[in-house]
Amino acid sequence: MKFILKSRANIFLAVCILSLAACNNAGKKSSGASPMTDSTTATLPPAKGFEEIIDGKQTHYYTLKNKNGMQAAFTDYGAHLLGLLVPDKSGKLKDVVIGFDAIEDYKKTMSAYYGATIGRYGNRIAKGHFIMDGRRYDLFINNKPNTLHGGKKGFNDVVWETKQVTDSTITFTYLSKDGEEGYPGNLQCQVTYELTSDNAVEISYEATTDKNTVVNLTNHSYFNLNGIGSGTILNHVVEFKAANYTPIDPTSITTGQIAPVAGTPFDFTKPATIGSRIGVQNVQLKNGSGYDHNFVLDQHDIATPIATITGDKSGIGMQIFTTEPGLQFYSGNFMSGKTTMHGGATDDYRTGFAVETQHYPDSPNKPQFPSTQLKPGEIYKTVTIYKFSVSR
Repeated sequence: MKFILKSRANIFLAVCILSLAACNNAGKKSSGASPMTDSTTATLPPAKGFEEIIDGKQTHYYTLKNKNGMQAAFTDYGAHLLGLLVPDKSGKLKDVVIGFDAIEDYKKTMSAYYGATIGRYGNRIAKGHFIMDGRRYDLFINNKPNTLHGGKKGFNDVVWETKQVTDSTITFTYLSKDGEEGYPGNLQCQVTYELTSDNAVEISYEATTDKNTVVNLTNHSYFNLNGIGSGTILNHVVEFKAANYTPIDPTSITTGQIAPVAGTPFDFTKPATIGSRIGVQNVQLKNGSGYDHNFVLDQHDIATPIATITGDKSGIGMQIFTTEPGLQFYSGNFMSGKTTMHGGATDDYRTGFAVETQHYPDSPNKPQFPSTQLKPGEIYKTVTIYKFSVSR
């Protein structure tokens, strides 16, 4: 009897030791793979990195969730989208938006505009000035010799007010004062993000002004539909409903021409991978160091998808719907690998792409393009939807 009890005690002790060892090993990262290669580890960035005082204002961190388990994280600093969890073809969540763990990292990479709300004018304005109503307005030149995404301190680098939060929606507001970054008029603007029941992120913008001004708001999220840290985006399959695009000069300013994509590397009217023609000899690809061009969208309404992009590994597809006439497609040409992303990988070359809905670049200086002027009494309204699904 004593032998039996002693044996049972030894067995129990052995089981406890093995269980403890298993628990300790479970908390360690595998040395053979990046933390984000295991899709079960997909999480949103932590809140603690987004609680700072900037320009005398407290910043905050927010999360949204829809009924399907899709989740997103935001901060009122720059009205950034920080992360977006979407189910892949096996039902596991992937974070498909490039993001970081702290505001400090966004400041380090400010010139990349990861996940930010862009304004007062998204994209470039040639030589940092425009003429409106017979008066010249000079802007800060932050992308020599041009102004890019609003100037030295654009909407991506200010603290917005949080107006409304529900489980699935959040609204940020910001007053851009008359003369800020050289733009005329007090511009009262807001952006609302909603996670819809059909797994879409709907972004709605509104703005009003007390003087004639120009406005072109957009979101500058970088996507990797295979998941953040999963590697190159060159094998993503892309289709745009855009028979034309706007060529650029060597300073990335539109020439004013609207050119057909047929017979060029810019023809995505039929599905093609991002990398299939990005390396060919082409002056436009040289000028943009890859794709960094505005696509002139075919006639459409908000119910018609104007772009479809699919991750080659995850099966996650993203359709884009918009009221805007243009789409800036950027292939991550200046991602440098200098900053650690959420999940532990670095923001390496072409591991994310941006698809910014917009009016055309440099429209204030190109009267042949759709106007970006906003007058007192008018309401600027635009909507863009990123809708996600899976192919199995």
